[in-house]
Amino acid sequence: MSRRVVMLLLLVVMAVVVGRGAAAETTLRVLSYNIHHGRGMDGVVDLERIAGVIRGCGADVAMLQEVDDRTDRTGRIDQTAELARLTGLHAEFGRQIDYQGGRYGQAILSRTPLEEPCVHVLPGDPDRETRIAFAVRTAVAGRSLVIVGTHLHHRDPAARLEQARAIEALDFGAGPAILGGDLNAVPGSEPLVALLASWRSTTAEPQPTFPAVSPTRQIDFILYRAAGVVEPGEVRVLDEAVASDHRPILAEFRLR
Repeated sequence: MSRRVVMLLLLVVMAVVVGRGAAAETTLRVLSYNIHHGRGMDGVVDLERIAGVIRGCGADVAMLQEVDDRTDRTGRIDQTAELARLTGLHAEFGRQIDYQGGRYGQAILSRTPLEEPCVHVLPGDPDRETRIAFAVRTAVAGRSLVIVGTHLHHRDPAARLEQARAIEALDFGAGPAILGGDLNAVPGSEPLVALLASWRSTTAEPQPTFPAVSPTRQIDFILYRAAGVVEPGEVRVLDEAVASDHRPILAEFRLR
């Protein structure tokens, strides 16, 4: 075999290997958004506006907090089902409390089907508002992935820290997992330090998310486990100041 032929064969093999490597890496866009039951800064409940944010950023997964399910204040609408319809995504609802004739809690939307929804009740005063970590499992490019949404206590620092420690202690298995939500805590605070014992933050520097108009502090976060399998890329706070009292945060991941 001539030297030229050998070199050509080597180039073909290298091209195949590189092509397989590229195919083995999948991009996943993850959104965390406290939607304030769809009520915007203008006082209007508008789920189409919330759905427009989700569609507009191309989110593959959206973890939503403060979601109503057939409550009186939002017209007895199943907001999770309506947002699924408006975005074309799969969806699951995690109940926190019964409220105004319906339920109130969190939702997770996903481009891929969701399985094994599980509500983990967090410590705190249930008479005020039960707090949860809401976990689901999905498959992205053949890889199993756990998605966890949460919303920590907004007034009680001790309860907030206890809830963060409880999430840190939950067993989501050894595979990759992504955690997002309204933590009501800022970078460097005790709840964040507790979570970062085994999770990693996608934001190296604070990116303010609250209040929606002229945000001054970051209290909404996207964290992840299984570095090497899940690698963060671009992270940004979306320029949306009206649809809710929080701004949404979007993180791009590479799944290997």
